[in-house]
Amino acid sequence: MTETIYSGILPVVPTTFTETGGLDLESQCRALDCMVDQGVDGACILANFSEQFLLTDEERDTLLAESLRHVAGRIPIIVTCSHFSTRIAVERAKRAEAVGAAMIMMMPPYHGTALQAGETGIREHFEQIAGAIDIPIMLQDAPLSGVILSVRFLAELVSAIPQMAYFKIETPGAAAKIRGLIEAAGDAVKGPLDGEESITLMADLDAGATGSMSSALLPELIKPVIALHRDGCRDEAAAQYARILPLINFENRQCGLRACKTVMKEGGVIKSDYVRHPLEPLHPATKEGLLDLARGLDVIALRWGR
Repeated sequence: MTETIYSGILPVVPTTFTETGGLDLESQCRALDCMVDQGVDGACILANFSEQFLLTDEERDTLLAESLRHVAGRIPIIVTCSHFSTRIAVERAKRAEAVGAAMIMMMPPYHGTALQAGETGIREHFEQIAGAIDIPIMLQDAPLSGVILSVRFLAELVSAIPQMAYFKIETPGAAAKIRGLIEAAGDAVKGPLDGEESITLMADLDAGATGSMSSALLPELIKPVIALHRDGCRDEAAAQYARILPLINFENRQCGLRACKTVMKEGGVIKSDYVRHPLEPLHPATKEGLLDLARGLDVIALRWGR
């Protein structure tokens, strides 16, 4: 397994579509180029924020291959490989590694809130995946799955599966969970990361988070907060975070995954902010509120393609 330690700002890449809902690979490549220019420390494709649950298997493979080809090693790429089937998850992970993924990210196996694996099944699921690849695994601990992962169990996974050294924690009380995981597993946790658009970033950094997986809306403004906090300049980090928090809050509470695509379209990065049905486009008033906040911060995505 690589000895590289991944930290900093590692945003999710939006999946770009045409106005009729097909993949727009030209815009996809431009979105990746924009993120490189935002100074990201890495990026994650095929995540939930990438609308992975609305993609066919063929589309996943196309996006995987094209993204890794286009980035060409400029930044490390994390590939989400979640699936309820262990067999399919293993196949996805092996395919991601084969085309150059730096890491895979996975949620625990679930299919709706009522169909979940128990702790034994979850452990075996990740053990089989780890046995099939040599790159690190990031476990995404998010409310979407409905799976409750205790600090005790996460620490047991770290002990049993050394490749599982990264965790994206975005549950309620994320800071306490990050702190508890670090106390329980110590240096074996290489990357306790913040999520949920960085809406709890300061508390999570105080708890020991070493980075954040936000969206690609404003990573260039989140990155300095992480760096300042890491360097011991907490007051300055907090001041910078307070400045960008209204936009982060608006994204998280009012827009979700549509925010980044809306701003990237406005900034000429991508051609369309289309989201696949049954998701709905932003209301015009919500869109304008988002763009007004983004303009006030002069985010790169809003001017990158102009």
